[in-house]
Amino acid sequence: MPHFPAIVLAIAFAAVVVAVTALARRLPVPTPILQVLAGLAVAFIPGVALPEVDPDVVFLVFLPPVLWSAAFFTSLRDFSRNRRPIGLLAIGLVIATSVAVAITARALFPGMSWAVAVALGAIVSPPDAVAATAIVSRLRVPRRVIVILEGESLVNDASALIVYRTAVAAAVTGYFSAGEAVVRFFVDSAMGVLIGMLVAWLVLRAVRFSRDTMAEILLTLAAPYVAWLTAESIHVSAVLACVAGGLYLRRHFSTAVGPLSRLQTRAVWDLVVFVLNAMIFLLLGVEFRVALRTVPSGEIGALARAGLVIGLVAIVVRLLWVPIATLLPRWLSREVRRRDPLPSWKPVFLVAWTSMRGIVSLATALALPLVLATGEPFPYRAQILVITMCVIMLTLVVQGFTLAPMVRAFAFPPEERHHVEARLARLEATRRGAEALDDLAREPWVDQRDVEWLRGELRDRVRLLQHGDAEPEGRRRLRREMLHAERRMLVRLRNEGAISDDVLHELEQELDLESVRIG
Repeated sequence: MPHFPAIVLAIAFAAVVVAVTALARRLPVPTPILQVLAGLAVAFIPGVALPEVDPDVVFLVFLPPVLWSAAFFTSLRDFSRNRRPIGLLAIGLVIATSVAVAITARALFPGMSWAVAVALGAIVSPPDAVAATAIVSRLRVPRRVIVILEGESLVNDASALIVYRTAVAAAVTGYFSAGEAVVRFFVDSAMGVLIGMLVAWLVLRAVRFSRDTMAEILLTLAAPYVAWLTAESIHVSAVLACVAGGLYLRRHFSTAVGPLSRLQTRAVWDLVVFVLNAMIFLLLGVEFRVALRTVPSGEIGALARAGLVIGLVAIVVRLLWVPIATLLPRWLSREVRRRDPLPSWKPVFLVAWTSMRGIVSLATALALPLVLATGEPFPYRAQILVITMCVIMLTLVVQGFTLAPMVRAFAFPPEERHHVEARLARLEATRRGAEALDDLAREPWVDQRDVEWLRGELRDRVRLLQHGDAEPEGRRRLRREMLHAERRMLVRLRNEGAISDDVLHELEQELDLESVRIG
């Protein structure tokens, strides 16, 4: 049977991304699950040749921009305020899950060595940043829950990969040193952070020099790959390099580039991350079929049961760990109790239940070496790949389908803090603008009629902010109708040949920005 060429498969995948995204908006099914199922369906199309995905491609193509973007849009203040729960999840829980899974794997496969079992535990231990964000961010959950989940997913990949590489090295060479592993963990982490910050600093220097929007966008797109490749070349944490670089760049980006560059950079990054996220889940579905081909058909049932058991162990360990990690620091420290009172059980349970596995688990399973140092095949490699896919599917389907009903049942109150901070920031910024206007009014080039007009606009804005965060609906509707009429006139002028398309696009962008501002 003839195989479809690569270009046809790429176009087909793009069409599937569009169709699944459109369908997900009309069905009560999380988009990642639909994308995985779509990838699985593609894998069963006759004539489609689906080679095993190179793990280096997964690590290099997908992870750097996804991690960099997640860090870039993470609040450093909120991340720092929640560093204790994030650290307990991203480091403590990864190690606990790796140990629990290793013990379970040894019970299920008595011939499996401890090194291989720990490698399996490290593979399935980190919840996936993409899966969690794609599902939870669309639900009405407390802001702190999202911060903790996103912060955990930024760091846990690094800790899991360090445990994974240590275990694989022990399995391949037969040598392991606990002291060396601990030292390497801290050295790899620190060096990864330094590399990420250095790359971000260089990017900031370059964008300040370039003064060109397209060049600035390309620099931000290249930065995560530069950070990843640099860290990988000296064998330190590439994950933390991307995380640290994204956080550092966001901290200084607003003062480094102009408004148009910020708008266009955000639009480009939104598109890039959307496409990468969709492709990640499609690949998960495709690779599930590929994984099944690596083992004899008679073993699939037993491996599926082993995957179910190991997946349940990973879920239960998290369900136990999160409440203990929430209560224990408050029991041990009066300062922690004072500064951070015990939260309600609902957000604690939500954090404990949200632990979908994804592309990092798949890539690390695929990256297992084929042979040991002795030349013998790496033990249980095919079985680990199938078990990993079973854990991914179990957590995605069970937890992905139950999160939305759970959040609706919990009925979390609306978040007010964000709106309060936004109103305060707008009010203070407007007042500073008024002070600057008063200073500029004394300049000889200033027309006082312009000053009075702007003062009237600022007074209206301050009065609006002092009495509420939202413009009256009647006024907003009037503004929308006015902008719509202006846009229709611009199109009419373009159609009549009075203005060019360039003029239309320039003025239309101004109207669109105003439309976005008023909601």
